[in-house]
Amino acid sequence: MNLAVDWRAVSGADERVLEARDVHLHYGSRRVLQAVNLRAQPGRVLALIGPNGAGKSSLLGVLAGLLRPSLGMAMLDGVSLARWPAPELARRRAMLSQRVQLGFGFRAEEVAMLGRSPHGAASPQASDRRIVEAVLRATGTWELRQRNYLELSGGEQQRVQLARVLAQIWDCREAPGWLLLDEPEAGLDIAHQHELLGHARQLAGQGFGVIAVLHELNLAARYADDVALLAQGRLVRHGGRDQVLDAQVLSKIYGVALACARDGEGRPLIHAV
Repeated sequence: MNLAVDWRAVSGADERVLEARDVHLHYGSRRVLQAVNLRAQPGRVLALIGPNGAGKSSLLGVLAGLLRPSLGMAMLDGVSLARWPAPELARRRAMLSQRVQLGFGFRAEEVAMLGRSPHGAASPQASDRRIVEAVLRATGTWELRQRNYLELSGGEQQRVQLARVLAQIWDCREAPGWLLLDEPEAGLDIAHQHELLGHARQLAGQGFGVIAVLHELNLAARYADDVALLAQGRLVRHGGRDQVLDAQVLSKIYGVALACARDGEGRPLIHAV
């Protein structure tokens, strides 16, 4: 049964969250996620961190509605993702995966326009073009708009893909849009890592919710409001970055001696000792 979701009919603005409730995920006999309870809020950046194999990308897939939990559920605006009609969910959340394969020589602006597909005929072409221009400019790819996507560098392709997913949710009006990023720093040089996460930070400031899987702890410390630390499929800690980025806990989870200092703005700086 399809459910036409109207967030205004959901009880209370505090329900306008994206959350995992007692989520378990099994691949055959392998337990990937175990009893994960996590709540992300619009207007904030949530970083998912943890060692390789901790379940970060799997949890992001569950929160995107791309993976169905074995037990428990993921919910948006208090409604199970399983009950959201796919086109409506696609207009509310967009996910940038680690590696997006595209085998056709589209121009960069055409790739960005693919993000408007879930809106169909309901979105006028002129509006779609304005949104594509806005997201290309926001991601620093406007000058690449006429270039063949396949001829771009890996970092340029990643930024064009970011423009595509932003186009998908750019015009959320009546409820918060959600941007989900799976290792967005992969394949980017340092400057573009900070640029991309700076865009995510700006979107959160505009009311979007952002959830990003990050390997680099200091990127999480710099750009995240909240951090969720996972290990072996379990949620170890979840809260503000100062609470979660604790050197003693991180040392135990990562199996290497770590220490925490502070930068000039008081943010944690994690380093090996």
